[in-house]
Amino acid sequence: MYESEPPFSLEVAQQPAASIRKRRKLPLKRAGEMGIALGYMAPGLLLLGLFLFYPAIRALWLSLSTTDLDGKITGFVGVAQYRLLFTSPAFWTSLRATLLFAVIVVPSTLLVAMGLALLADRELPAIGLFRTLFASPMAASVSAAALIFQLFYNPASGVLNDLLQHMGLGPVPWLTAPGWALFSVALISIWMNVGFTFLLLLGGLAQIPRELYEVADLDGISPWQRLTRITLPLWSPTLFFALIVTMISSFQVFGQINILTRGGPIGATNVLVYDIYRNAFFNFQYTSASAEAMILFAIVIVLTLLQFRIGERRVFYR
Repeated sequence: MYESEPPFSLEVAQQPAASIRKRRKLPLKRAGEMGIALGYMAPGLLLLGLFLFYPAIRALWLSLSTTDLDGKITGFVGVAQYRLLFTSPAFWTSLRATLLFAVIVVPSTLLVAMGLALLADRELPAIGLFRTLFASPMAASVSAAALIFQLFYNPASGVLNDLLQHMGLGPVPWLTAPGWALFSVALISIWMNVGFTFLLLLGGLAQIPRELYEVADLDGISPWQRLTRITLPLWSPTLFFALIVTMISSFQVFGQINILTRGGPIGATNVLVYDIYRNAFFNFQYTSASAEAMILFAIVIVLTLLQFRIGERRVFYR
């Protein structure tokens, strides 16, 4: 009779009772640890749910509905709001301004921050002072930076136009001409983003082993080869992260435009975020603003995934 039973049953039957009780306690112990972990995470999850997940779900539902002037949902219309947006010239103008703004800000910020980081990554007298100066823009608020640049851009007494006149060039309508306004606001964003990006890239340079540069000097390679064959490959993870962060930040620009141009002139700086704000709080078109927010969210997600799919292949992880 015992020979027909599987060996596993015999082993279990012969195990001490204490070992069996210990095995039964393991799931209970893990459940207790999970409960403690969820207890610690509960405040963070509550805040995320209250200020992130719920507004996102609410915005998605609003984009599929109609509302009254108080924002109360009155009906369900599906994707009708999205159809209206895609046939609206104003929406395409805002989208074009947003993409152009990102094209100006992202590569310019990265190139300037890379140059400053390479200059600051040297053991020179008073280099700490220069590092502080290079990183100082990150301490400025959006409103302070916008007001400072507003003084620079003043058509009558601005510093920039005075310099141009001394060089024999005519004054530039920085904030009043459609061809200059978006570029002028982009300069503010570049200046503000350079500080954080510089610190990020400088930290990435500090992680590169100095022994590699010493060996390169012994081999007598040129500075350009040193940059392209050692620095950039080992710097690529930090550069890739900085690219993602700067791209997302450029799509969220609002404060500079709200203070300086309010979307003008002639909609030249009416980027998607500002158009969402204007539709929701001035025109009371909550459903249209929610649909724009969902489209902007989808654009950022798609561009981020594309950068991960294409750009990560060139990233060298040590």
